[in-house]
Amino acid sequence: MRSKIEKTHQRRLKETIFRDLKQNGSLYILILPVLAFYIIFAYGPMYGALIAFKDFSPAKGILGSNWVGLAHFKDFLTSHYFFRLLKNTLTISISTLVVTFPSAIIFALLINEIRTKWFAKTVQTITYMPHFISLVVMCGLVTNFTSSGGIINDLAALFRFERKTLLNDPRYFVPIYVVSDLWQHMGWNSIIYLAALAGIDQGLYEAASLDGAGRFRQTILITIPCIMPTIIIMFILAVGKIVNVGYEKIILLYNPVTYEKADVISSFVYRKGLEDMQFSYSTAVGLFNSLVTFILVTITNFLSRKYQGVGLW
Repeated sequence: MRSKIEKTHQRRLKETIFRDLKQNGSLYILILPVLAFYIIFAYGPMYGALIAFKDFSPAKGILGSNWVGLAHFKDFLTSHYFFRLLKNTLTISISTLVVTFPSAIIFALLINEIRTKWFAKTVQTITYMPHFISLVVMCGLVTNFTSSGGIINDLAALFRFERKTLLNDPRYFVPIYVVSDLWQHMGWNSIIYLAALAGIDQGLYEAASLDGAGRFRQTILITIPCIMPTIIIMFILAVGKIVNVGYEKIILLYNPVTYEKADVISSFVYRKGLEDMQFSYSTAVGLFNSLVTFILVTITNFLSRKYQGVGLW
């Protein structure tokens, strides 16, 4: 009897799948390139993470290389570079998060208050443009601006300050990194908040206005609570990048003189992996970085779910 019921369920399941494929076949075909992309470029390379636990030799291959377990992780965690790299990574990431995350929200709120449409669109266009500048070009501009003969030193010279190449001074690296990131991404990051603002029921503002609430109180009591779910989701994603400072920008701006303040985990992985050819060691460091990122996102999502009822999953 049980076998007969199971066969009936299996037959119905096959009929449902066949019917669904017949009705939505074109949609599944559209999904195939996306699935192929993630399988090839996201899940496929995970196999290569095995070399973090091996003394990898290109001649022997991944399976043929000697197994060393957690030796590379231990070497990294006990090295004199570890605390410097962790400190620099957290300093740059948290400084960038503290400055750039709220600035995009504030900018979106200010744009939302502009009643002259052509002026609002002009401001948006101007602030979006830096996002589309190549990172190499942007870093070249920053290097020129902060050089001893750059515009920043020209302005400083007017107030009798000494001319100096700012990127050669470790004290200025983090401020330069954060300000340049703010300049390049603030306008673009505000788009998601502007979209959320557009979805707020205008009747709420009318009711608040009748109750005597001004624009500032309307922003505090209506606008911000209405876009809070979007803010929380974006914050969770931003926390996931805390230990994932992009090595491209760091490498384009830093030099051996500023390693003390500028060298981060991702740039360290780049140097060890591609310059020193220590593939297993650099993979172990990168895997450690990914593990910390996963833990941070999970904790932030849990706290958000618990206290705000909003999360990524």
